[in-house]
Amino acid sequence: MNFDFSDDAKTLSETARRMLTDHAGPDAARRIMESDALYDEALWRQVVDLGLTAARVPEAHGGVGLSPEESCILAEEFGRSLAPVPFLSTLLATEAILLGSEAQQARHLPGIADGSTIACYAWGEGANAPAAMPATRAEGGRLTGTKSPVADALAASLAVVTAAGDGGPSLWLVDLRNAGVTPAATLDLVRKHGTITLGDTPGEPLGTADDYQRFLDRAAVILAFEAIGTASAAMEMAVGYAKDRVAFGQRIGRYQGVKHKCADMYIKLELARAHALYGAWAFSADADELRHAAAAARAASLDAVRFAAEENVQLHGGIGFTWDSNCQFYYRRARQISAALGGRAFWADRLVRALEQRNRAA
Repeated sequence: MNFDFSDDAKTLSETARRMLTDHAGPDAARRIMESDALYDEALWRQVVDLGLTAARVPEAHGGVGLSPEESCILAEEFGRSLAPVPFLSTLLATEAILLGSEAQQARHLPGIADGSTIACYAWGEGANAPAAMPATRAEGGRLTGTKSPVADALAASLAVVTAAGDGGPSLWLVDLRNAGVTPAATLDLVRKHGTITLGDTPGEPLGTADDYQRFLDRAAVILAFEAIGTASAAMEMAVGYAKDRVAFGQRIGRYQGVKHKCADMYIKLELARAHALYGAWAFSADADELRHAAAAARAASLDAVRFAAEENVQLHGGIGFTWDSNCQFYYRRARQISAALGGRAFWADRLVRALEQRNRAA
């Protein structure tokens, strides 16, 4: 059992990081935040040209056909860079479509591979949990309900939507040209969110209720790596500041209280990475352990990203709370990640239930 990534995955990570270092980061995030643009179109074109949107699309549908390892690697790099593009939303939608029929894959995945289709994942209906029965209803192939907030909904043309089914929540594909999409205010000002209003809107079912639960586990692993990337960048920013900032005649990094905060960030991050690597292995192997591995990865990554983002602001002192400081991007993104697929309490409960089920089976 090998919990490390393959050499090919590491090469892809290095390639993505070089591109994102040059063209993304806090400065790019601030440009989008302070403009009316939905995302950075020039950066999106580079993402597409590099073949990143095609990474998980099978070769038969115009993609590269890479493994779940590459999804995790890319999620971490995009989380680290704060890239203002709808890549992670499209990546999650791709994983959902891969659970659908061959005809659905043939219809939707080529557009995702070539970048002409931007997709999003819409499950939220206020304060509900991902596994709760949605208020959105499907009757006769038509959906009625409201999804909000939905990351990148304003830029997307295709949405993967949850709706109530006979066996629990299930996934549906919706062409957003047939739905109402309006802006939704959220704390994250870089990834623009929207509200999707479904009023007898046509849709097509995507897999079964069991497939939805499988998708939740896979999405949790991917978003755990996004959180780890964001936490890593916040920690590096905090440590770099502690090494440079001078107070009372010496760099603040020499003070014991500051050292302890930096050490705690590192410990939480490494714990989250261990869980995430276990989840990535279970995802790639489609192992029986995926349910509890994914829940543990999600819960630990939320702990890490929240702590790193908050301590980054604190270690910067008064300047960390200002509009001009880049600390806000990591704090805002941490809050968005925490709400993207249900909060920590939901995933901690899912972890406990998965472990109980495993122990009963044993």
